[in-house]
Amino acid sequence: MTDGPRLRDFRGVWRLSREIGDRYGGQALRFEGTARFSGGDDRLTLLESGQMLVPGQPPMRAERTYHWHADGDGIAVFFEDGRPFHRIGPGLQPAADHDCPPDLYAVRYDFRAWPDWSAEWKVYGPRKDYVMTSWYSPED
Repeated sequence: MTDGPRLRDFRGVWRLSREIGDRYGGQALRFEGTARFSGGDDRLTLLESGQMLVPGQPPMRAERTYHWHADGDGIAVFFEDGRPFHRIGPGLQPAADHDCPPDLYAVRYDFRAWPDWSAEWKVYGPRKDYVMTSWYSPED
């Protein structure tokens, strides 16, 4: 694979492990769960579900839904309510931004070890400064 995965390649269930390094809060948070992509060839719904692990607190149940749509040679990602989020371009390490004033979200995907892949978000703003890295691997 040289041009990166296509939307249909994500369909199925993935193990999801996430680390969030919060520079303002000085904490390292973790999320462990699954990412389930369901739908047709040109539109998938992504449901992330699992446990958020915060130091010194009991595990918390967490879920998030996104919609992924085929978009030319890439993938358009939308929030659950249909608002645009960002676009995943072609290639093995596409990058994108989401401007949500006063915060800026910048992501870099890494598909070089497909079907294992990752996404690293760097988030900056007046009250936000964190790096969130998510690792995905096919569920056996």
